[in-house]
Amino acid sequence: MIELVCASANPDKVAEMAAVLDGVVKLQPRPAEMGEVVEDADSLEGNALLKARAVCEFAGVAALADDTGLEVDALGGAPGVYSARFAGPDASYGDNLARLLHELQGIAAPQRTARFRTVAVVYYPDGSALSAEGVVEGTILEASCGSGGFGYDPVFAPTESDGRSFAEMSSAAKHAVSHRGRALRALVKLLPKRF
Repeated sequence: MIELVCASANPDKVAEMAAVLDGVVKLQPRPAEMGEVVEDADSLEGNALLKARAVCEFAGVAALADDTGLEVDALGGAPGVYSARFAGPDASYGDNLARLLHELQGIAAPQRTARFRTVAVVYYPDGSALSAEGVVEGTILEASCGSGGFGYDPVFAPTESDGRSFAEMSSAAKHAVSHRGRALRALVKLLPKRF
């Protein structure tokens, strides 16, 4: 089995990545003594690469990172690369959700289209990298629904579901259509070329 160090410090992301990659990739935890990686790139791929490179260089082994953005059409693609800090640098999931719903007040359901986009990157000690992208289209609900998932999951209903938000779906159902699941499965198809 392929082993990679997971570059994410977000326990929710780590759990999703491990579930999607179970049986294919063994994820080692990010070194506990490693400090934060500043994510100041202007693209999802740039931020994923920053994290993967930093963790790889610190740990000395191949590292996996991802970055995800929610792109809302009525907001011109925002919050996009700033999704994790949409309501400010220290924003909680709840803060970001509240700001998103506030920004969309008065916007009718047909104009609440959005997509989640994830870029996953593996960075190797020799300086090479592989990347893949996953996208899922959907709509932003008018209120939070469900108690599962994290982040914007309670307000995002994927087009490929029956109107339920990601937070109302089982983990397996979410991973089957999610942006992160798609990006990681696409990346796994590239990995054997290196071994």
